Amino acid sequence: MTQRPLIRRTAAPALVAVAALALAGCGSGFDDTADSGDGGLTTSEDGLTILIGSSGEAETAAVEEAVAAWSAESGIDASVQVANDLNQQLAQGFAAGSPPDVFYLSTDALAGYADSGALLPYGDQLSNADDFYPSLVQNFTYEDEFYCAPKDFSTLALIINEGLWADAGLTEADVPTTWEELADVAATLTQDGRVGLAFGAEYQRLGVFMAQAGGALVTDDGTEAVADSPENVEGLTYAQEQLQAGSFAYVADIGAGWGGEAFGRELAAMTIEGNWITGAMNADYPDVEYLVAELPAGPAGQGTMQFTNCWGIAADSPNQEAALQLVESLTSTDAQLAFSEAFGPMPSIESAAADWTAANPDLAAFLDGSAYAVGLPTNAGVSQVIGDFNAQLESLETGDPAGILSSVQTNLQAIVG
Repeated sequence: MTQRPLIRRTAAPALVAVAALALAGCGSGFDDTADSGDGGLTTSEDGLTILIGSSGEAETAAVEEAVAAWSAESGIDASVQVANDLNQQLAQGFAAGSPPDVFYLSTDALAGYADSGALLPYGDQLSNADDFYPSLVQNFTYEDEFYCAPKDFSTLALIINEGLWADAGLTEADVPTTWEELADVAATLTQDGRVGLAFGAEYQRLGVFMAQAGGALVTDDGTEAVADSPENVEGLTYAQEQLQAGSFAYVADIGAGWGGEAFGRELAAMTIEGNWITGAMNADYPDVEYLVAELPAGPAGQGTMQFTNCWGIAADSPNQEAALQLVESLTSTDAQLAFSEAFGPMPSIESAAADWTAANPDLAAFLDGSAYAVGLPTNAGVSQVIGDFNAQLESLETGDPAGILSSVQTNLQAIVG
């Protein structure tokens, strides 16, 4: 599941804490007679349960089909359960001592489960461990251990309405590659009651400008908060200036729920969204022709946001060896390309890049962004900090970028290091 990262990837820290306490106090809910197989992994006759959070019928069917194929080949029973609220149901499963064997796990939930001992750190035991994009491996590395296999990923790009672009007298040569050019074309496209560029009022979108200015919320190793840096102030100030000019807008301020809706309804001529927008455009706005371009570079170069989940394996699973084999199957080139075709995510392994690009040449900008994409911080408790940050960003147009970032810095320092 890779759609709308803010909505889907928000952790449930209180529930994670409950799960951690339950694990510490109660131990495993599994049969303690499981044997230890090669590499210290448990083995048993038990089947596997897989818990996922799905973006829709296409994702559910694709995962069920892939798991069923592996089950038939391996002879090991495996069943897929679709969560209504993944974070809540996962936390409740751990708290009750009966977690799923394999499950979707978001970056912001990793630290809490790892600290509680709930996760099997199996990443280095994968036969395809070296094939994952390094930035994705970093997303799921905690205290120097590679915990789990990234299942797929998405990046943000600039989505351009080709019809409105041409109507404004713009050509392919005008596709922006710098902040100045982006401001210029957004101003040109702001006409007839339509804004040039719209995006969500959240770090998960505005963070691209911070990255393009050379900023971040924490250092690469996650041990120091750097939210109040001059680079971040510069990134938010740029966005603020365009919001004030009226050529940029928040999607909520123009009557839309997210960037895809604002773009599809042509309330905005451009938006900043991830590759999940392709499904929405095909389903809801098939007559809108669009171009996907890399986001323009800022003072420090190119930058975009990256979103991903991994396949977590429970430390208490009685059949870890089978779970590892299943994950290797689900992250193989063939499986990931099939998932991409079915519901849109990009494969998390570099060996699938050429095939994915050949099948999706018009979407290549999303994959090109992987070279300079930054992920969300993975520190325990960071989801609350980002939630507060997003609340403050709603008033960025009239607010003080430095003051907002100073508040975020204070909140981050309470959880980092």
